[in-house]
Amino acid sequence: MGAVVCALIAALLFAVAAVAQQHAAAAVPEDESLMGSLVRNPRWWAGIVGDAGGYAMQVVALALGAVLLVQPILVSMLIFALPLSARLNRRRITPRTWATAIALAAALACFLIVGDPTEGNTNAPLRDWIPPLAALLGVLAVAAAVGIKTADPTRRALLFGTVGGSLFGLAAALTAYVTDLFDGGLGHVLGSWQTWALVGSGLIGLYLQQRAFQSGPLVASLPAVTIAEPLAAAFVGITVLDERLRTGGAGLVVIAVAVAVMCATTVQLSRAQADA
Repeated sequence: MGAVVCALIAALLFAVAAVAQQHAAAAVPEDESLMGSLVRNPRWWAGIVGDAGGYAMQVVALALGAVLLVQPILVSMLIFALPLSARLNRRRITPRTWATAIALAAALACFLIVGDPTEGNTNAPLRDWIPPLAALLGVLAVAAAVGIKTADPTRRALLFGTVGGSLFGLAAALTAYVTDLFDGGLGHVLGSWQTWALVGSGLIGLYLQQRAFQSGPLVASLPAVTIAEPLAAAFVGITVLDERLRTGGAGLVVIAVAVAVMCATTVQLSRAQADA
């Protein structure tokens, strides 16, 4: 229960951060320095503060529960972002959008209750990390390279958003591992490759997220970021940390439907927020 509460608080803070950063990054022309413009924008710094608070609560949640439990809950940031974005843009939320938000909340609750994810092995050795990590980073490297070369703004925003969101998901899985290292002291934390991989994936993910917001329409970048993060985290949680769902048979069918609904409603809510 503690992990769920902390994850919901993190989602709220991430929602505040996302609304602030989207408005700041989207206002930077393509021919101007992205980070140079953002660091002079107070609204962007407010988003960074929100991200820091959200990440702190995410760390606590991951210390209390599995990656497969925490990361899907963070998708609820879209529900929190709806009224925030509507108020900022002085726009009314349509009944259809509210219905989509309710469907997302119901699918998320179904996933958590029926799936009941287990905590995995946060002490996985390096040999368990190498194959999944190589596969994930290889795919992301290709996606980033295509995004750099493409001239289509929508496609570029989609690819950068996917890579940035996936790196956030990797950072979340690494966080679940690194939090346990503190039992051995600060030296143990600083001497672990997972710590520096966490820092690197987080910083690169943040940069690519801002590039995605700047490069093209938010209707392409925001759904990509939001969906890629929990999917990448779940991939690492299952393949490396050995996390599992406590269900089978008909329960797996219910989970599959719930995940499909979560993905569809996430795309719709992301587009609704981007249209605002």
